[in-house]
Amino acid sequence: MIPYASAAEAEAALGRAMSWWESAWFRYSASTPDYCLYCHNVVLLMVVYTLAPLPLALLELCCCAKLTSPYKLQPRVRLSAAEFLRCYRKTARVLLLTVGALQLVSYPAVRAVGIRTGLPLPSVGEAAAQLLVYFLVEDYLNYWLHRLLHTGWCYDAIHRVHHEYAAPIGYAAPHAHWAEVLLLGLPAFAGPALVPCHITTFCLWFVLRHLEAVDTHSGFAFPFNPTALIPFYGGAEYHDYHHYVGRHSQSNFASVFTFCDYIYGTDKGYRYHKANLEAAASKQMKEMAPLYDDHDTTAAFNGWKQD
Repeated sequence: MIPYASAAEAEAALGRAMSWWESAWFRYSASTPDYCLYCHNVVLLMVVYTLAPLPLALLELCCCAKLTSPYKLQPRVRLSAAEFLRCYRKTARVLLLTVGALQLVSYPAVRAVGIRTGLPLPSVGEAAAQLLVYFLVEDYLNYWLHRLLHTGWCYDAIHRVHHEYAAPIGYAAPHAHWAEVLLLGLPAFAGPALVPCHITTFCLWFVLRHLEAVDTHSGFAFPFNPTALIPFYGGAEYHDYHHYVGRHSQSNFASVFTFCDYIYGTDKGYRYHKANLEAAASKQMKEMAPLYDDHDTTAAFNGWKQD
């Protein structure tokens, strides 16, 4: 709760006029307890989980396979509306019972690490730098926990639930055993614990992390996806291979970026798989080339792709 009775008092304490965003935050949070502001995370999580995967779910359910197959990573796997709903209901229940319950008891830890709710709000540069640190910290810690979850007992007792979807969908991003949801929440909290931030940045971090998880589990690879511009970002194709291999996968453990897999050699299976696909495509191009008057292989391949 902001400790100022009026906007004028807040501006006097700041020594300057509030920005538009700070004025809006003051009006919204001035009479709201910090605990309630922290619990906004549960509401935001459920809204993002409900809405973010919906467009691609509708695309898969409503569009004919001929239109979506070129972009679907495992085009032979198509789920029914009932299966989408089953995934949503089951996962939403686990999220509410785990993340929701955790919110009720974890506020003292949030206060202890220095997450603040008052004024001033962070600048765009400050928030961006903190978010980058959070992504890097979470990615590194998540990598090792994910590798642990692929060991014998951990996989059989816990992680196999997440791998029920060998062809992942957005709604299956947080689909997991309740113990895994709690365990992988530790790397997500580690960044803010190391580099404390404002509660608005804290909430934005969890929203962005969930959007990233939905993207990597979407099952689609579109050429116009803006995440392709992010350096070292794995994306849907990268993580889809991990689900495709399943239980015995020893590749692509990283949750966001690819450098941990590269450094520790756990992307070899994926690179071998990609090399085989590229070799097969190259061979097919050469076999198709004689069918065209123009003997330029690239032109022949482009013509074949359009047919």
